[in-house]
Amino acid sequence: MTSDEFAALLDELTRSAESGDGARFARHFTEDAVYDDYIYGAHRGRADIAHMMQDLFHRDAADYRWEMFDPVFDGEKGYAWSLSNFTSKIPQFAGRHVVIDGISRFVVRDGLIAEYRESVNGGVAMVQLGVEPERMSRVFKRWAGWLNERPETQAYLVRGKRSRGG
Repeated sequence: MTSDEFAALLDELTRSAESGDGARFARHFTEDAVYDDYIYGAHRGRADIAHMMQDLFHRDAADYRWEMFDPVFDGEKGYAWSLSNFTSKIPQFAGRHVVIDGISRFVVRDGLIAEYRESVNGGVAMVQLGVEPERMSRVFKRWAGWLNERPETQAYLVRGKRSRGG
């Protein structure tokens, strides 16, 4: 896959996400893919990814728009900055508009996404929704737990500080 093909894959992926069609969205992923969403957690396999997009995300969000910018790709891994926005359908926050800024990491295999992970400042989204501070604190603690429990984080912490030649 070339960098241009990767950019085209991201454009198709985001258009599929906007459509709300879970099966269409999931077709961009390998059968054993992992999609790690900062709100809905990790989802494994096409069926679970389709469920997350159609039955969870679009249950909670209307008028969804997602666009990727500045994609980079090395033939296996890719990154892109994104902006997205939606109007909340969650009864407690219904009608509130949210804009999200994020960075996405992709591992691509045979032209499909095998791994997806995003880094998003969810606190900014929560403020736009009007989430009360106590609830934000509980969510942030859960996210901190997820970060610290990741195998990559654990391996990073075990390695300790390395010399950087300076």
